[in-house]
Order: sequence, then C-alpha cells, then structure tokens
Amino acid sequence: MPLHSLPRRVPQAGLRIRRFSTSSCSASYADTLHNLKIGAHTKVLFQGFTGRQATANVKESLEWGTKIVGGVKPGVEGEHLGLPIFPSVKAAHEKAKPDASAIYVPGNQTAQAIEEAIEAEIPLVVAVAEHVPIHDILRFQKIHSMLQTQSKTRLVGANCPGIISAIGKCRIGFQPLPCFAPGNVGIIAKSGTLSYETVASTTRAGLGQSLCISMGGDVLAGTNFVDALKIFEHDSDTEGIILVGEIGGTAEMDAAEWIKDYRQRTQNPKPIMALVGGLEAPPGRIMGHAGAWAAPGEPDAQTKYHALERAGAVMVNHPEKFGVGMKTLLGNTGRVGTSSTSGASSQKRGLHTMRRITPTPRPMNQQKRSLYVKQFQAFDILKQKSIPVNEAPSNSDTSISISVDRTALSPCIIASPSASQPDKAQKFPFSYTQTNFGNSPLVADVSSYLGLPESTKGKLADLVQALWEIFKEKEAFNLETRFGTAADGNLEVHGAHFGFDDAAFRSSKRQEEIHSLRNTTEEAPEEVEAEKDGIVYVKLEGEGSIGTLVNGAGLAMNTVDALTIHGGHCANFLDTGGKATSETVKSSFRIICSDTRVNAIFVNIFGGLTRCDMIAEGIILAFRDLHMKVPVVVRLRGTNEELGQKMIAESGLPLHAFDGFEDAAKKVIALAQK
Repeated sequence: MPLHSLPRRVPQAGLRIRRFSTSSCSASYADTLHNLKIGAHTKVLFQGFTGRQATANVKESLEWGTKIVGGVKPGVEGEHLGLPIFPSVKAAHEKAKPDASAIYVPGNQTAQAIEEAIEAEIPLVVAVAEHVPIHDILRFQKIHSMLQTQSKTRLVGANCPGIISAIGKCRIGFQPLPCFAPGNVGIIAKSGTLSYETVASTTRAGLGQSLCISMGGDVLAGTNFVDALKIFEHDSDTEGIILVGEIGGTAEMDAAEWIKDYRQRTQNPKPIMALVGGLEAPPGRIMGHAGAWAAPGEPDAQTKYHALERAGAVMVNHPEKFGVGMKTLLGNTGRVGTSSTSGASSQKRGLHTMRRITPTPRPMNQQKRSLYVKQFQAFDILKQKSIPVNEAPSNSDTSISISVDRTALSPCIIASPSASQPDKAQKFPFSYTQTNFGNSPLVADVSSYLGLPESTKGKLADLVQALWEIFKEKEAFNLETRFGTAADGNLEVHGAHFGFDDAAFRSSKRQEEIHSLRNTTEEAPEEVEAEKDGIVYVKLEGEGSIGTLVNGAGLAMNTVDALTIHGGHCANFLDTGGKATSETVKSSFRIICSDTRVNAIFVNIFGGLTRCDMIAEGIILAFRDLHMKVPVVVRLRGTNEELGQKMIAESGLPLHAFDGFEDAAKKVIALAQK
C-alpha cells in the first residue's frame, strides 16, 4: 500500500473526543508522509543560517555528508561557509530547490519561519527551537490548519532534536553524530536525550539505525508516533522499530491502537519495542519538556505503558536495554540478529517487572508550575469576566476546562460530569478562529453531555466564553474549573486551576502581568534557586534518599523511574538541560545537597552535545569546590565516555564510575541505605 493512501489518524483509546473539520478540501496532510524519508538525496536549507548555532550545525552536518544547499537571512544575499545566502525562503526554493528546511531561529520567530516554509511549499520543515509560544503556533495564520489542508509540506517539531538518516548521512537537527551508525532500526521519540541513549544502545548492539525521527516534546507536534510508524512499516531499510514516549497527551495511546491493528493484519510484523518516561512523575507537575503535562482526563504514563504492552510492544525500563532486546527480537523473527529460544510470540512479554501504582486524582489547588497561579488569583481573573465564584467548599465536581487537543492540534473544551473520574472526560475541539459561544452548537453538546438542565445552557455558554477569552488574551495552556448551581439557579465556580504558557514570557516577554502574580516565597526554595541557573528541579515527596543529576528532561524522568523500579527512593527530578557544564553541575550539586534527606547522589549523563571528558572534569571540580561528603555514583555514556569514566575513577575522590545503568543503580541504592 503506498504511503499516500494510508488512513490519516488512528482514534485513541480511553478519552472520548469529538472532531471538527476545518475544510472540505481534498488535499491531505497524510500525503506528505513520504517526505519524512530523507537520505543522501535530500537537499537541506537553513532558516536562521548565519546564527551561531546554525553555523556550528552546518559545519558538522556538511562534514558528516549532509547535502546543504544554503540558507536564508531575510533581505540579504551573499555567501556563508561557502554556501549561498538567500533573501527569502521563496527565493531559496526557486533557486536551490531544497527538499527540507531546518529552522534555527529563536522561539518567538519560529511560527513565522514555519509559515514561510509552508507557503514556499518546502517538502519537509524541521523546527528545532525551544520556548516556542503555544499561541504563536495556534494563531499565526493557524499553522496546523494550513498544514492539514495541503499536501506539499510536512512539519517535524517544534521543540525537537530533528530527524536523521544514518544510512543516508543526512542530519536535519542537532543530534550527536558519534552515536549514530547505519543500520536497520527505526526510532521515533519525544525526548532528545532518551533518543540518543536509544541510538547508542542499538549502535553498541551492532544494529545501527535506518531513520530516527524526533517528534519532540511540544504540545503541537507536526509529526506524531503514528506518522512515523506508518513510515517504518513500509520502509525496506527498517527491520525493527523503537518508540520512546513520556507523560503528556495521548500520542502513545494512538500508537498502541496502531500497533495492535498492525500486528493483527500483518503475517510477519516488524518487532516493536517501547519505553514511557514519567512513570514516577508526580501528578500535576510539568517535567521539563514543554508538553510534559497532562490535561484533565488524559492518561498518565502508567496507562500508556500498559496500553503499549497490551498492543504487543516489548517494554523496557531503560533505553540501554533496547540494543540487546531488539537484536534478540530480530533474531526471533528471522530478520537479522542473534537467535533465541523465546520465539516471536514473546513480544507481549516485558523485559522487567514493573511496580504497579494506582494513579490518584490531582488536587486543583496545587502550585505546580511557575506560571500556574493560585486559586484566589484565578478567581480574580474570572470575576473580571463577570463569572460568579464561590470560595466555600463544595461537593460539586462537574468540570469544564479549556486546553489544547494535541491530536486535533487545536484548542478544545474538556468536559467531565465527575472530575474525580478522569475516564469520564470528553474533549470537544474547536477552531482557534471561534469568537462567540453564545449560540454555539458545541456548547449545547457539552451541556447535553454533562446532563445540565436546559435553563443553565446560557450560563454555561457564558462560562465557556469567559474561559476562551482568558485563554487567548493571557496565553493560557490549561484552564480548569469546577462548578455547581447556586441557589438562584446560576452556575458558580467553586474551584479553578489556571496555567499560562511560560514560553510567551521567556521568549517574547509577553504576559508580564500574569508572570508578576508568581510569589516565589511560597515555592520550594530549591526549585527557585535552580531556576536562576537554568536548571529544572522538582522536589519529590517521601523519604527520598537519592539525589539525581541528569542532562535532559526525558532522561531525568526515566532515571527516577528506573531507580524506583530497582528499589531506590529518589529525592528529586533534576534536568541540567541538554548541555551540562561545570557551572550547571556545580549548581546542581549545591542544590541537591541542601536536601538533608539525600544520602547519595546519582549522576546520569549522556554526553552527546557535550563530551563526557568535559562533564567528568566539571563533576570533579564541583565536588572539590563544594567540599562534598556525600558519595556520588557517576554513569557516563556517549562521546568520549571511556576517557570520562577513567577521569572519575582516577580522581581520588569518593566518586564511583560506571558505564552500565544496572550496576550504577545498584551501587547508589546501596550507598543511600547506609
């Protein structure tokens, strides 16, 4: 079956969703799936060509073998790195005929750059920028509405490492090249660092990679798991498939449905392995990534894990297990790799025993993100819109929220007649151009679903209208309310949990009024201190005897998950960011040691963009400068890992160096128990 004739999207399991149609146009975004199959033939253009990051990336990618045809600097013509500078994307398309564009502009310019590339009909657009405001993507000419009604351009990202063909030596993104080797495993991931660990594991196993696609951790991802799975199914270079997911959204649930269908309709299916990060993530927290949070009613990581497992994916608790596991599975299917006695039917078996945890409902008054406001502040915002509020406790838990539907790629109403029962939530997507809900059939549908009397339909419309105006005007990402009926018959809000997009402030300095509502004196001091140094730190509840220091949000989540599965008790989640430096390592140690519960520290670094020897030097210097007494276990993988491990081992300090996760985990758990 050709790629362009495949079905567009697989319905997700669990959360019920109503869909809307923005156009009757026959053009299909699904027709662009084949644009993901990059290789030696792919001609790459750079937007933001002369910037520092783009310049460094172009040099590396050219040396590796990527065919780069130039770049864009608005209004300028000339030459950079021996390649032409074009004044616009349109001009570049006319003269260089690029197959793909790599967008290396700041977050607040990314939406405009994506739109330019779509208008120029560049076949593949890869947006790597972080801190892209959600509402920029939603409102800037409605990017995803444009994409869904055309058949020329495919988007990967934003907020992603990119896409890379190890076979074709084509890199569009900032992936660490030393980890990659030509091979036969296709990889699709949300997390950058987890994908690098996955790549390195398959390289060490002698399998290598065919195509690696990072959908990224963004709320509005242009390419998702199912899109990549469709490519891998029909790709002759791909023999095995690996999927790396995490908390937030429902993409993993859609993937599970697709995998289940694929295995039922295919005589000799390609083996599929998977990992889900965030099994131990506390409810309500945003775990580093822009999209690592769950809207009301969305599944937690445990639910995603079990859905993928039931669908037939082999689940692992750490990415270093992918290489050996996939080699065994490929041998079982008779494709490539070593043989085993377990047989292909064993795909439903997990590679470890996972601790089962029952998810608990999230309290609505938790302060969980820098731009989540207090409930009384949310009430004040509602009062400004003339919405009745009642701060007295109420037994009512009927819920109405405005959030983002990551599958429909649009805003949505999330309604639940019982907020304490997440499985009862239903999404009602609508267009970002919606202006008035007064007589909207959508509100009537919501009212009917909630079982509200006809007399309250107008008041429900007022509440939805107010929430929608707040959502747009103040650039929210999630507005939750619980409401009931007052004595006079009006609807009144009893609970509110409002979250606003920090990227709007961080990249564009918009919404300063909302940002100013934050009171850091009421937050965990360690989290506030970490933020000053660009570190994401989340203090975890419980006995927490192990401090963690990790580079990358996905890897940090997985580190906490895996240590917990091994019997450890983590005190924190800590993400230094993709590039760990001696200064961020030093700051991280200082913050971790301020927690008196910590008896041992686990440093889990994948040296991709930063070399392991540089990281080791930073760890040694920080350990000495801070006069640390707490024992530290260091696991280094990636570029120059052997040199980094040697430096740690020979430092003469109470540092314990490992390359494998299992041995490192056992060591730090033992040290923490002393």
